[in-house]
Amino acid sequence: MRLLATIAVGIGLLGVVPAPPASALAAPAPSSPPATQRTSPSPALSPAAATWGVAPSTPRGPNGRPAFSYKLDPGAILTDYVGVTNHSSRPLTLNLYASDAVTTTSGGFDLLAAGQKPTDVGSWVRLPRRTVTIPAASRLDVPFTLTVPPNATPGDHAGGIVASLTDAGSDPRGNRVAVDHRVGARIYLRVTGELQPTLTIQDLRVRHTGSVDPLTGGTVTATFTVRNTGNVRLAGQPVLGVAGPFGQARRSVTGAALPEILPGGELTTTVRMPGVPPLFRLTANATVTPVAVGDQVLDPPPRASTARAAVWAVPWPQLALLALAGWALIATRRRRAAQHARAVAAAREEGRAEAGRAPDADRPGHDNRQPAIDRTGKDDT
Repeated sequence: MRLLATIAVGIGLLGVVPAPPASALAAPAPSSPPATQRTSPSPALSPAAATWGVAPSTPRGPNGRPAFSYKLDPGAILTDYVGVTNHSSRPLTLNLYASDAVTTTSGGFDLLAAGQKPTDVGSWVRLPRRTVTIPAASRLDVPFTLTVPPNATPGDHAGGIVASLTDAGSDPRGNRVAVDHRVGARIYLRVTGELQPTLTIQDLRVRHTGSVDPLTGGTVTATFTVRNTGNVRLAGQPVLGVAGPFGQARRSVTGAALPEILPGGELTTTVRMPGVPPLFRLTANATVTPVAVGDQVLDPPPRASTARAAVWAVPWPQLALLALAGWALIATRRRRAAQHARAVAAAREEGRAEAGRAPDADRPGHDNRQPAIDRTGKDDT
């Protein structure tokens, strides 16, 4: 069985790595992408290891730019160059094309798979040819044009120019697949107009996990999706706040900083807060503050987005301990009451026994008088 699949490998300039099985390129974006990235096709396709790099260039060669960065008006047209360098010891024929960028759910900078048609900045780039052949140990500076549509929306548009080499491979199940080894350079285009830097929290889910130790609190875990609903690429800083009824035991914790999120992109993040007392009903507030990417200046600073959710936090260990203490108290009182009852009953029995052993003279109604005795020795008769 043959699968029509494309697994992209090694977009170093885009700062991405393979993300099977959807042919996507996924990984966090570095602040300064490297100048080149090398990949090695399978020996069946290339007896010698093939390596190449892609970088912004000029007619005379690369000029040190880490990415194609532009700020243009709607309808503007420009010409630029992409340098494709063959580091191998033999000529290479590579596919050369532009595509749109997306944000993966884990926060990586990714490009559409080779078979997907771009609709944004990737479709605004025109290259003179689809394939290029580069001699061994050589560089080819390829011109291209970027045409901004007159109706282009203001804000940031991201994509990349890719040089790829397709190879045959197998997936973990042994099926034959097409493996697309890609290297590329990023495109960051800002179309002039009103900027709206906005991050929105969606789908907030909160749970409380209790501790078996009744003297310690449990853990509140908040999972939510952060979506870039504006038109500016942004990073973010999440914060989780938790409070009990009437604001009791209020506290907050700062989560891990969010990587770059492109306009229209989203990612899911989780923030945990340990040591939360189980106050039956907790209120959790998730907040994310937009953060500028790179040397951007956001003036005025964008507003933070907040979402709220309630969660039950029943103190089962504490209730069990309280029930055990109550049972022990009741049992102790019952035991003492039984001991007291037995002591009273024993005292009564002892009293009855003492009364039964007393002489008849001591009994009520008995005549204690004795008959008279003549001690003179005379006989009255």
